[in-house]
Amino acid sequence: MKGTVLITGSSDGIGRETARLFARMGFFVIINCRKSVDSLLELEKEINSEGGLCLALVKDVSQFNEVSEMFDILSTKNLLPDIIINNAAISHIGLLQDMSAEEWNNIISTNLSSCFYTSKFAIPGMLSKGGGKIINISSMWGQQGASCEVAYSASKGGVNTFTKALAKELAPSHIQVNAIAFGVVDTRMNSFLNEEERHELENEIPAGRFCSPAEAASIIYKVAMMDEYVTGQIISADGGF
Repeated sequence: MKGTVLITGSSDGIGRETARLFARMGFFVIINCRKSVDSLLELEKEINSEGGLCLALVKDVSQFNEVSEMFDILSTKNLLPDIIINNAAISHIGLLQDMSAEEWNNIISTNLSSCFYTSKFAIPGMLSKGGGKIINISSMWGQQGASCEVAYSASKGGVNTFTKALAKELAPSHIQVNAIAFGVVDTRMNSFLNEEERHELENEIPAGRFCSPAEAASIIYKVAMMDEYVTGQIISADGGF
Protein backbone atom coordinates (compact mmCIF):
# COMPACT_ATOMS: atom_id res chain seq x y z
CA MET A 1 0.00 0.00 0.00
CA LYS A 2 1.42 3.37 -1.07
CA GLY A 3 -0.33 5.34 1.65
CA THR A 4 -3.71 6.58 2.84
CA VAL A 5 -5.70 9.32 1.15
CA LEU A 6 -8.84 11.08 2.41
CA ILE A 7 -11.05 12.59 -0.29
CA THR A 8 -13.95 14.72 0.91
CA GLY A 9 -17.07 15.05 -1.21
CA SER A 10 -16.30 11.84 -3.08
CA SER A 11 -19.75 10.37 -3.78
CA ASP A 12 -19.87 11.93 -7.25
CA GLY A 13 -17.98 13.91 -9.89
CA ILE A 14 -14.34 14.82 -9.34
CA GLY A 15 -14.13 13.19 -5.92
CA ARG A 16 -15.53 9.88 -7.14
CA GLU A 17 -13.13 9.63 -10.07
CA THR A 18 -10.22 10.69 -7.85
CA ALA A 19 -11.04 7.93 -5.38
CA ARG A 20 -11.10 5.36 -8.17
CA LEU A 21 -7.74 6.54 -9.50
CA PHE A 22 -5.95 6.55 -6.15
CA ALA A 23 -7.33 3.08 -5.42
CA ARG A 24 -6.01 1.80 -8.75
CA MET A 25 -2.62 3.31 -7.89
CA GLY A 26 -2.41 1.33 -4.66
CA PHE A 27 -3.62 3.77 -1.99
CA PHE A 28 -6.01 3.03 0.84
CA VAL A 29 -8.86 5.40 0.00
CA ILE A 30 -11.14 7.01 2.56
CA ILE A 31 -14.22 8.43 0.86
CA ASN A 32 -16.69 10.84 2.35
CA CYS A 33 -19.97 12.66 1.82
CA ARG A 34 -22.84 14.02 3.89
CA LYS A 35 -25.95 13.26 1.80
CA SER A 36 -25.45 10.87 -1.13
CA VAL A 37 -24.99 7.83 1.09
CA ASP A 38 -26.13 5.19 -1.40
CA SER A 39 -23.74 6.49 -4.04
CA LEU A 40 -20.87 6.57 -1.53
CA LEU A 41 -21.47 3.01 -0.33
CA GLU A 42 -21.75 1.85 -3.92
CA LEU A 43 -18.31 3.34 -4.62
CA GLU A 44 -16.85 1.70 -1.52
CA LYS A 45 -18.20 -1.68 -2.66
CA GLU A 46 -16.91 -1.13 -6.20
CA ILE A 47 -13.36 -0.31 -5.11
CA ASN A 48 -13.14 -3.16 -2.61
CA SER A 49 -14.59 -5.68 -5.08
CA GLU A 50 -11.91 -4.73 -7.60
CA GLY A 51 -9.12 -5.47 -5.13
CA GLY A 52 -8.69 -1.96 -3.78
CA LEU A 53 -8.90 -0.78 -0.20
CA CYS A 54 -11.65 1.67 0.66
CA LEU A 55 -13.53 2.95 3.70
CA ALA A 56 -16.64 5.12 3.42
CA LEU A 57 -17.41 7.64 6.18
CA VAL A 58 -20.65 9.62 6.11
CA LYS A 59 -19.77 12.89 7.82
CA ASP A 60 -20.55 16.55 7.17
CA VAL A 61 -17.15 18.21 6.77
CA SER A 62 -18.72 21.65 7.14
CA GLN A 63 -19.24 20.80 10.82
CA PHE A 64 -16.25 20.84 13.19
CA ASN A 65 -17.60 18.14 15.50
CA GLU A 66 -18.28 15.72 12.65
CA VAL A 67 -14.76 16.12 11.28
CA SER A 68 -13.42 15.52 14.79
CA GLU A 69 -15.49 12.32 14.97
CA MET A 70 -14.23 11.22 11.56
CA PHE A 71 -10.60 11.58 12.62
CA ASP A 72 -11.30 9.73 15.87
CA ILE A 73 -12.52 6.80 13.76
CA LEU A 74 -9.47 6.99 11.48
CA SER A 75 -7.10 7.15 14.43
CA THR A 76 -8.71 4.08 16.00
CA LYS A 77 -8.33 2.19 12.72
CA ASN A 78 -4.73 3.42 12.27
CA LEU A 79 -5.77 5.11 9.04
CA LEU A 80 -4.71 8.72 9.57
CA PRO A 81 -4.21 10.11 6.07
CA ASP A 82 -0.91 10.83 4.36
CA ILE A 83 -2.79 12.89 1.75
CA ILE A 84 -5.92 14.99 2.12
CA ILE A 85 -7.88 16.15 -0.89
CA ASN A 86 -10.36 18.83 0.19
CA ASN A 87 -12.89 18.45 -2.59
CA ALA A 88 -16.25 18.94 -0.85
CA ALA A 89 -18.01 22.01 -2.22
CA ILE A 90 -21.40 23.48 -3.04
CA SER A 91 -22.41 26.40 -5.21
CA HIS A 92 -25.12 29.04 -5.14
CA ILE A 93 -26.26 31.03 -8.14
CA GLY A 94 -28.22 34.22 -7.65
CA LEU A 95 -27.99 37.88 -6.76
CA LEU A 96 -26.13 38.64 -3.53
CA GLN A 97 -28.99 40.84 -2.33
CA ASP A 98 -31.36 37.87 -2.51
CA MET A 99 -29.06 35.52 -0.61
CA SER A 100 -29.89 34.64 2.98
CA ALA A 101 -27.34 34.61 5.78
CA GLU A 102 -27.93 30.87 6.14
CA GLU A 103 -27.10 30.28 2.47
CA TRP A 104 -23.96 32.40 2.77
CA ASN A 105 -22.77 30.58 5.88
CA ASN A 106 -23.47 27.19 4.31
CA ILE A 107 -21.25 28.03 1.32
CA ILE A 108 -18.40 29.33 3.49
CA SER A 109 -18.52 26.44 5.96
CA THR A 110 -18.70 23.77 3.26
CA ASN A 111 -16.13 25.20 0.85
CA LEU A 112 -13.67 26.97 3.16
CA SER A 113 -14.09 26.06 6.82
CA SER A 114 -14.00 22.36 5.91
CA CYS A 115 -10.42 22.85 4.70
CA PHE A 116 -9.50 24.23 8.11
CA TYR A 117 -11.24 21.39 9.96
CA THR A 118 -9.67 18.54 8.00
CA SER A 119 -6.23 20.16 7.98
CA LYS A 120 -6.34 20.85 11.72
CA PHE A 121 -7.01 17.22 12.54
CA ALA A 122 -4.69 15.77 9.88
CA ILE A 123 -1.58 17.83 10.62
CA PRO A 124 -0.61 16.07 13.91
CA GLY A 125 -0.61 12.71 12.16
CA MET A 126 1.41 14.07 9.26
CA LEU A 127 3.92 15.60 11.67
CA SER A 128 4.37 12.25 13.40
CA LYS A 129 5.00 10.60 10.02
CA GLY A 130 7.48 13.27 8.95
CA GLY A 131 5.44 14.70 6.10
CA GLY A 132 2.19 14.77 4.16
CA LYS A 133 0.22 16.46 1.44
CA ILE A 134 -2.85 18.69 1.51
CA ILE A 135 -4.54 19.47 -1.80
CA ASN A 136 -7.41 21.95 -1.84
CA ILE A 137 -9.76 21.91 -4.81
CA SER A 138 -10.40 25.50 -5.82
CA SER A 139 -11.85 27.27 -8.84
CA MET A 140 -10.93 29.86 -11.42
CA TRP A 141 -13.71 31.96 -9.86
CA GLY A 142 -11.62 32.15 -6.69
CA GLN A 143 -9.07 34.08 -8.74
CA GLN A 144 -11.36 36.13 -10.99
CA GLY A 145 -14.74 36.26 -9.28
CA ALA A 146 -18.03 35.40 -10.96
CA SER A 147 -21.18 37.49 -11.19
CA CYS A 148 -24.11 35.87 -9.37
CA GLU A 149 -21.68 33.53 -7.59
CA VAL A 150 -20.25 35.93 -5.04
CA ALA A 151 -20.30 33.56 -2.07
CA TYR A 152 -18.77 30.72 -4.08
CA SER A 153 -16.08 33.03 -5.47
CA ALA A 154 -15.31 34.40 -2.00
CA SER A 155 -15.05 30.90 -0.54
CA LYS A 156 -12.65 29.75 -3.24
CA GLY A 157 -10.60 32.94 -2.95
CA GLY A 158 -10.34 32.10 0.72
CA VAL A 159 -9.21 28.58 -0.14
CA ASN A 160 -6.42 30.03 -2.28
CA THR A 161 -5.08 32.31 0.46
CA PHE A 162 -5.53 29.57 3.06
CA THR A 163 -3.39 27.33 0.84
CA LYS A 164 -0.58 29.85 0.44
CA ALA A 165 -0.44 30.72 4.14
CA LEU A 166 -0.64 27.13 5.41
CA ALA A 167 2.05 26.05 2.93
CA LYS A 168 4.46 28.56 4.47
CA GLU A 169 3.58 27.35 7.95
CA LEU A 170 4.07 23.66 7.14
CA ALA A 171 6.94 23.66 4.62
CA PRO A 172 9.60 23.23 7.37
CA SER A 173 7.72 20.08 8.44
CA HIS A 174 7.73 18.57 4.93
CA ILE A 175 3.97 18.97 4.56
CA GLN A 176 3.09 20.15 1.07
CA VAL A 177 0.01 22.34 0.57
CA ASN A 178 -1.30 23.22 -2.89
CA ALA A 179 -4.59 24.13 -4.54
CA ILE A 180 -5.91 23.34 -7.99
CA ALA A 181 -8.09 26.05 -9.53
CA PHE A 182 -10.26 24.17 -11.97
CA GLY A 183 -12.22 25.77 -14.75
CA VAL A 184 -15.50 24.25 -15.91
CA VAL A 185 -15.65 20.56 -15.05
CA ASP A 186 -18.47 18.42 -16.42
CA THR A 187 -20.08 17.58 -13.07
CA ARG A 188 -23.50 17.78 -11.46
CA MET A 189 -22.63 21.27 -10.18
CA ASN A 190 -22.83 22.51 -13.79
CA SER A 191 -25.86 20.42 -14.78
CA PHE A 192 -28.12 23.48 -14.49
CA LEU A 193 -26.79 24.70 -17.84
CA ASN A 194 -29.08 24.09 -20.80
CA GLU A 195 -27.63 23.00 -24.14
CA GLU A 196 -27.36 26.54 -25.51
CA GLU A 197 -25.69 27.88 -22.35
CA ARG A 198 -23.30 24.97 -22.32
CA HIS A 199 -22.34 25.58 -25.95
CA GLU A 200 -21.77 29.30 -25.31
CA LEU A 201 -19.54 28.52 -22.33
CA GLU A 202 -17.54 25.96 -24.30
CA ASN A 203 -16.90 28.63 -26.94
CA GLU A 204 -15.36 30.87 -24.25
CA ILE A 205 -12.88 28.17 -23.23
CA PRO A 206 -9.77 28.14 -25.46
CA ALA A 207 -9.62 24.34 -25.18
CA GLY A 208 -13.16 24.28 -26.58
CA ARG A 209 -14.60 21.85 -24.03
CA PHE A 210 -15.30 21.15 -20.38
CA CYS A 211 -12.82 19.18 -18.30
CA SER A 212 -14.02 15.64 -17.57
CA PRO A 213 -14.07 14.35 -13.97
CA ALA A 214 -11.57 11.63 -14.93
CA GLU A 215 -9.23 14.26 -16.38
CA ALA A 216 -9.58 16.33 -13.21
CA ALA A 217 -8.73 13.23 -11.15
CA SER A 218 -5.59 12.69 -13.22
CA ILE A 219 -4.51 16.29 -12.59
CA ILE A 220 -5.10 15.91 -8.85
CA TYR A 221 -3.06 12.70 -8.74
CA LYS A 222 -0.16 14.30 -10.60
CA VAL A 223 -0.14 17.26 -8.21
CA ALA A 224 -0.15 14.83 -5.28
CA MET A 225 2.92 13.11 -6.72
CA MET A 226 4.92 16.34 -7.13
CA ASP A 227 8.10 16.86 -5.15
CA GLU A 228 7.50 18.60 -1.82
CA TYR A 229 9.46 21.64 -3.02
CA VAL A 230 6.36 22.54 -5.04
CA THR A 231 4.19 24.03 -2.33
CA GLY A 232 1.96 27.04 -1.76
CA GLN A 233 0.87 27.02 -5.40
CA ILE A 234 -2.52 27.70 -6.96
CA ILE A 235 -2.30 25.51 -10.04
CA SER A 236 -4.72 26.53 -12.78
CA ALA A 237 -6.45 23.80 -14.78
CA ASP A 238 -9.00 25.69 -16.83
CA GLY A 239 -8.35 24.92 -20.49
CA GLY A 240 -6.73 28.32 -20.94
CA PHE A 241 -9.77 30.24 -19.75
